[in-house]
Amino acid sequence: MREELKAFIHYLIVEKGLAQNSTKAYERDLQAYLIYLEKVEGIEDFDKVKKSNILHFLHHLNDLGRASASMSRMLSSIRSFHQFLIREAFISHDPSLHIEMPRPDKTLPKILSTTEVEALLEAASGSSPLGLRNKAMFELLYATGVRVSELCGLKLADVHLQMGFIRCLGKGNKERIIPLGQLAGEALETYLQESRPILSRKQKHDVLFVNHHGRSLSRQGFWKVLQQLSQDARIEKKVTPHTLRHSFATHLLENGADLRAVQEMLGHADISTTQIYTHVTKVRMKEVYSQYHPRA
Repeated sequence: MREELKAFIHYLIVEKGLAQNSTKAYERDLQAYLIYLEKVEGIEDFDKVKKSNILHFLHHLNDLGRASASMSRMLSSIRSFHQFLIREAFISHDPSLHIEMPRPDKTLPKILSTTEVEALLEAASGSSPLGLRNKAMFELLYATGVRVSELCGLKLADVHLQMGFIRCLGKGNKERIIPLGQLAGEALETYLQESRPILSRKQKHDVLFVNHHGRSLSRQGFWKVLQQLSQDARIEKKVTPHTLRHSFATHLLENGADLRAVQEMLGHADISTTQIYTHVTKVRMKEVYSQYHPRA
């Protein structure tokens, strides 16, 4: 069974050309699926998998408290895998057919207020090389709404300070151009002139943001910086890299931005994904009304 999984991962990398993060997500999901089939269901051949086995696995995930979005992604991975096994004649039937996706949880994305964003950006300020890097990094993140993987993947050639925009490669290697605000541009220029030459230690690579070793900053490295700065800013909410992306989109819409423009900047393929932020603005409007209207 593990050979079939290896063949599928090879197919994702070589034939479909999926990004490394997407491939790893598939592999994690399917490793968990394979282990469950072997250890719980006692199945050692994918051709013996039945619809009931997959349903048992999904119920098992539900019992573990997995969110519906996570379970939907898992089922999507299983379906893609079984379709691959059919095409390659590893199996004779597809047990994943006619299994309905779990209904998504109706939760709105968590965002920071403008005051909290200002506190976070203030905490990121500093005159040291790492302080200047952090300032540029968080100003850019809030100014553009890019994903943390996109931020860590930015190259020097992707930044166009004079024109006031960055070029970003998102999911599926789709390129998009995102405007860069004045404050983010100034922070980036200072970082490039005064900080990056020191941090890079004369290493020859074109990665925009580097760590204290002069190598490319990882998502894990960014996460550690974010957690420290959130504590320094005394933000009580749980702050993730996506929190700033959510805040970017919500604050734009609150100030009258066009939904299509926000969709373009976020790199969403479907506008329905972007529309979740309109619900956030309505909820916040109600909260403000309840708090400040004398007859609320």
